[in-house]
Amino acid sequence: MNQALAPYACDPAQSRGRRHAIAPAPTRTDYQRDRDRIVHSSAFRRLVYKTQVFLNHEGDLFRTRMTHSLEVAQLGRSVARALRLNEDLVEAIALAHDLGHTPFGHAGQDALHRCMADAGGFEHNLQSLRVVDLLEQRYPEYDGLNLTFEAREGILKHCSPANAQALEASEPAFADGQGGVGQRFLAHTRPSLEAQLCNLADEIAYNAHDVDDGVRSGLITLEQVRGLAIFEQACASAICDFPALSQADQQRRLLYEALRRMLSAQVYDLIASSQEAIAQARPDSVYAVRQSPALLLFSPDMQKNARELKQFLFRHLYRHPQVVEKMQQAQQVVTDLFQAYRAAPQEMPAATPQGAPATQARLPGSPADARAVSDYIAGMTDRFAAREHQRLTGQRLLA
Repeated sequence: MNQALAPYACDPAQSRGRRHAIAPAPTRTDYQRDRDRIVHSSAFRRLVYKTQVFLNHEGDLFRTRMTHSLEVAQLGRSVARALRLNEDLVEAIALAHDLGHTPFGHAGQDALHRCMADAGGFEHNLQSLRVVDLLEQRYPEYDGLNLTFEAREGILKHCSPANAQALEASEPAFADGQGGVGQRFLAHTRPSLEAQLCNLADEIAYNAHDVDDGVRSGLITLEQVRGLAIFEQACASAICDFPALSQADQQRRLLYEALRRMLSAQVYDLIASSQEAIAQARPDSVYAVRQSPALLLFSPDMQKNARELKQFLFRHLYRHPQVVEKMQQAQQVVTDLFQAYRAAPQEMPAATPQGAPATQARLPGSPADARAVSDYIAGMTDRFAAREHQRLTGQRLLA
């Protein structure tokens, strides 16, 4: 085992393997190869034009799915290093965790889920796994990116029992007999610590950058955010060290400095609380981690602060009338596209954006056809979906 890793970390030399065996690389570990395959995928490149909160055309400086994924990877690697986890695996999971997100963020996902109600629904975590397992078409021997089990497990953050059973039916037989990526949802066990870390890094990242984007947009104010304990503590600390930040013309710098300190407070709290939980549980292997309760966690006070921040953003940003209006328009775009392609599949190209073949050839009226339409729409960027909607309907909902 790599001596730099803790005994409970994922060691690429002990990976449970890939769905299709490949020869080892001379200079890269399996998890480094996972990361590289993700970065070079079509789905990853399209994240730069997919919504985080604000639609892609609303401003050049707002976060996109790609910049969010990069921020999650940076936070994840920092914590992984402190906990002696596998940084390369954390980075791979972080970069891939949103590959299945629809255009227009959660609004697009909700609309597509309603459209797919009679065909198994839609869930972006499962779609991200579908992208790396099936929809990317880059290799002559197999579909998908053929990532390691550990990367695939980390990508699948949530999964219903029905979907987990369906996944298990399609998984290869693993030599250790522990089942595939859906098994933990059926057996109620935990994923690796690297996967647990990415879930928390995701939360830390989007809470902070949504505050930044929300204030930049003018939909929320710095004064409003300072009503939150976690942010006010960061502001007070920043002003104590740099009194000039209290001046009116320094509010942008104050915001950035407070966000930086808020991120650091969450990261250091996560490291300290997780080290304590790991020391108490004393896992000596990845298998022991899977049988343990959650070992990566915030302290109770930080959990409370993070929950308050999330509730604030939900009330004042995500449910702001201006955001809701745009999201309703975005949902209409996705719904109209789904109905149009179901009625006239010839309007879809012969290959999906990921390269999956023969979209046109699938006959309408079946769940399989609905899934093909769902795959096509989920792969779209914001601007492409808006253009397609205008082409098919003659309406311009998202200017």
